[in-house]
Amino acid sequence: MSGSPAPTAAGWPGALLNSASFARAFTVTVFGTVFASFAIERIAGHVTYVTVVAGLCVLGAAVMMVRRGEVSLLRLVPTSVVVFVGWALASVFWSGEPTTSFWSWVSMAAIAFLAVVIGHVRDTLQTVRALGDVLRVLLGLSLAVEVLSGILLDVPFRFLGVQGNLAQLGPVQGIFGTRNLLGFVAVLALITFLIEYRTQSVAPGVSVASVVLAGGLAALSDSPTVVVLALAVGLAVGALALVRHARPERRAGLQLALGALVVVGVFVGYAARHPIIALLGAGTDFSMRVDLWNFMVDILRQRPVQGFGWFGVWDPREYPFNAINFWVDADHATGLNAYFDVALQLGWVGLVLFLALGALALARAWLVAGERRSVVYAWTPLILVALLVDSMFESFTLTGLGWLMLVLCAVRAGQSRSWRERLDSGTDAGGGAGASGSGLPHDQGPHGTAG
Repeated sequence: MSGSPAPTAAGWPGALLNSASFARAFTVTVFGTVFASFAIERIAGHVTYVTVVAGLCVLGAAVMMVRRGEVSLLRLVPTSVVVFVGWALASVFWSGEPTTSFWSWVSMAAIAFLAVVIGHVRDTLQTVRALGDVLRVLLGLSLAVEVLSGILLDVPFRFLGVQGNLAQLGPVQGIFGTRNLLGFVAVLALITFLIEYRTQSVAPGVSVASVVLAGGLAALSDSPTVVVLALAVGLAVGALALVRHARPERRAGLQLALGALVVVGVFVGYAARHPIIALLGAGTDFSMRVDLWNFMVDILRQRPVQGFGWFGVWDPREYPFNAINFWVDADHATGLNAYFDVALQLGWVGLVLFLALGALALARAWLVAGERRSVVYAWTPLILVALLVDSMFESFTLTGLGWLMLVLCAVRAGQSRSWRERLDSGTDAGGGAGASGSGLPHDQGPHGTAG
């Protein structure tokens, strides 16, 4: 339990695994590997990517073993994450292709485990700094690849999915494979870079250049979802600022009012969806998505409760994915909507569990950000807003970098607001604050002592 003293590490391997420097290197490597997974697989192959992830999981297990005196098992993973992943595992037994489903689940569980490790060895500001460093490199590399392909050589790099459209001001894909994924990553980067700027954790010049880089690539991606994401995150920033500056006795009423406003906004947005789509110039794209979603719902009626088994990314050889692609005359690898995708693969039970996972994480993170003084606490709810809104247009949140960020944010939120915090009375108060984002300078103070 977390109240007991940490065991003495045996020799230099234990000291290395227990060090802050190793924790930072591990975090940076995990972010770099998962966020650059498309480029790694295209350049070095899928086996290489799987090998790297497996090696990181082994290292992560060793780190958690060395730090077991700092970690409370009761607060290791949020129950919502455990139940959702458990239901995905159970779906292997009724899947049409159990072997494929099982290995897809293993991939899902491995990424979730890496997120849990990061959540326990880094506090919020240290996580922001590590992610910021990784995204600066990857976005800079994306820009360099686009300049090389679209201007200097004027040749598309088909093995990376780069079309070389930079001279025409987009759309560009960078090293992420699609313009929508590049735009999504750019929005996550903007949130991260702005938090870095507000916390003064990097030099002002670096912060400004980073924001310009992310904003420029978001615009050049020409992704319609970027506009929606930017609007949603901007509204969340404004709402959070109101809550943070409100008097404590008025916050509860303000939170309820904001919640009601969000519900009304969702209904108004749905009612005015056609004018909004026309304004964004995404009518054809949205019409294609609606056709896809309608057929997914029709197929789901065959197995409404349990779904067809967990696959994550679609296997085009398996039913119902082959039938859906045949019907819509396309070659989709996802349902282009995380919620419909979860319902198709895990049924309505899985969808309810996924919604609970996202809603609980967002509620906990939002309440913490509204009460704590440091602006670093705003990073978790803003990232969650981006993830949950983007899930209406893409399935990025179910695999890879999106799933990593969702679980990481759920772990981070659960460390500060959870029934476990009341039950686990032996948890050290200072450690709990540190792991959930103390606002201390990078690599100073507690590093993951909260469990």
